[in-house]
Amino acid sequence: MSDSIQLRSVTLDCSDAGRLAAFYADITGGTVTNLGEQWATVQCPGGRMDFQTVPGYTPPTWPDPASSIMMHLDFYVEDRTAAEARVLAAGATKYEFQPNSGQCYVYADPAGHPFCLTTWEDMKP
Repeated sequence: MSDSIQLRSVTLDCSDAGRLAAFYADITGGTVTNLGEQWATVQCPGGRMDFQTVPGYTPPTWPDPASSIMMHLDFYVEDRTAAEARVLAAGATKYEFQPNSGQCYVYADPAGHPFCLTTWEDMKP
């Protein structure tokens, strides 16, 4: 027996698991591998993402110190302009406030979760 701990997935709460899974499959070039009423899974380059439909889901507000974001996702990209066009076409919204625009842009997915497109060298695969 080993005490090894390996991250295999991240799960996001949302109002429509299938819709959010389709968004992330679209922007990452991934595939929806499981689709149910309450749960969906996307296998994408770099890992797996799961989505859980939660009744009464309320999206985070950013930037708002009174609202907890809980987490955000970072995606490494080589060309932020091209990647931005792709995520906006898929349904993302770019936040007006950009605290680190020299190396990343912050967006909201269709369920309101913040995510970043970054060119930061430490994130490079």
